[in-house]
Amino acid sequence: MGPLDSYLPYLLNRAGARIATAFSAEMRPLGATLQAWRVLAALRERDGRRMGGLAETTAIEVSTLTRLVDNMESEGLVARRRAPGDARAVTLHATAAGRRLTQRILPIAERYERVALAGFSAKEAEALKVALRRLYANMAALRP
Repeated sequence: MGPLDSYLPYLLNRAGARIATAFSAEMRPLGATLQAWRVLAALRERDGRRMGGLAETTAIEVSTLTRLVDNMESEGLVARRRAPGDARAVTLHATAAGRRLTQRILPIAERYERVALAGFSAKEAEALKVALRRLYANMAALRP
């Protein structure tokens, strides 16, 4: 095991890239991308999110997210609406087509989680998730 194998950013990137590449390949025939799945999954969790909150939840930069949502809207997967009580704010909602696509992707995402966590006890899996959330939060200190 060399120095690279003990470098945390390398290990995280390598694991994430392997998952993302394989998952993206399975999304392609469904007409979806990994980023579109993040948006749909976030809207499944809580529909009617504002773009800023959605950017934070999905870890997609706002300008990239805006273009992505434009494309998803033209594909009929999401719809923008004025927020109740604040005509300046816009909320994003999954359409019926977006919810159907989410239901098709969900079992694939669940299988990826099972495969990724194979051999981990429930306690180890939860500890890993807690650690990754903390690591993500820690990295905010380096935000320019």
